[in-house]
Amino acid sequence: MKKTAVCTLFEGDYHQGVAALINSLYANGFSGCFYAGYKGKLPTWVTQRLNQHDRKNNKNASFLLDNGMEVYFIELNPKMHFTNFKPYFLQQVWNEENTDISRIFYFDPDIVIRCKWNFFEKWIGYGVALVHEITSNDMPLTSPIRKMWERIILDQGDKIHNKIHSYINAGFFGLSKENGSFLENYIKYVEVGIHRFKMNEHKLAFSHRSDPFFANDQDALNIAATCSAVPLSELGPEGMDFIYGGFLMSHATFSPKPWNKNYFRWFLKGYPPSLADKSFWNNFGGPIVVFGKNSIFTKQASLKILSFLSRFYSRR
Repeated sequence: MKKTAVCTLFEGDYHQGVAALINSLYANGFSGCFYAGYKGKLPTWVTQRLNQHDRKNNKNASFLLDNGMEVYFIELNPKMHFTNFKPYFLQQVWNEENTDISRIFYFDPDIVIRCKWNFFEKWIGYGVALVHEITSNDMPLTSPIRKMWERIILDQGDKIHNKIHSYINAGFFGLSKENGSFLENYIKYVEVGIHRFKMNEHKLAFSHRSDPFFANDQDALNIAATCSAVPLSELGPEGMDFIYGGFLMSHATFSPKPWNKNYFRWFLKGYPPSLADKSFWNNFGGPIVVFGKNSIFTKQASLKILSFLSRFYSRR
């Protein structure tokens, strides 16, 4: 039977975001394969499970959740920053780790999902699943940035297949096997950015927006979406809770991340808890235990109180 895979990449304290992502998938009915590429040491919540249940070798580790979700950790040491390595990792999972996968998704480790998993399965039946950024969400066909991308596409011998009007966020994407050319083009244009446009593959850094690879892999993804001869299915910025009205997922793009944030201090500065803050702390209680029940309850209660108080005291 063909399987569905969810992938992410993490290092350092982002393992806490991975735990919340797994819990959100579990709570919403995902029972496929979860692949986490990582650098450094495995977190305690992984090694404790391995000692009790499953297996590990020099590089990889895995365990099984009670709903059938298979969780795999793959040690990586790519020559580029993880943000640019996303399409390469999905290709590795598809070609080396599990050839039975027919549908694959990537989520940044600062995302949690908010709706039943079967929606995602239906979504990629309509095309490559993508979500718009809030920045440059309106990016017309005549945008000079888009025109630069089109020139790059034509110079590489490719064609314009999709007329996209918005800028796409690279924190999430999903596709089925028949639309695999999108992943190939994503890799191709990461490499074009590196070799032709001197994109710094070693850092998570932005250049100037006048640069066609201003946001590194994110611009490569937008170029790939434009030139791939596959259907696309796009949601607006509400798809990641960048604006209100969403139902799909929350993406904590800000810093500090929800697991490190002092909410009272931020409230005093005039910033109330965000949609992503609330979603993350709703997913720290689940099969993957990172924080104790009392800590989770205290955080959730403080978020509710500060959200109420922010009606009267806020910069917004």
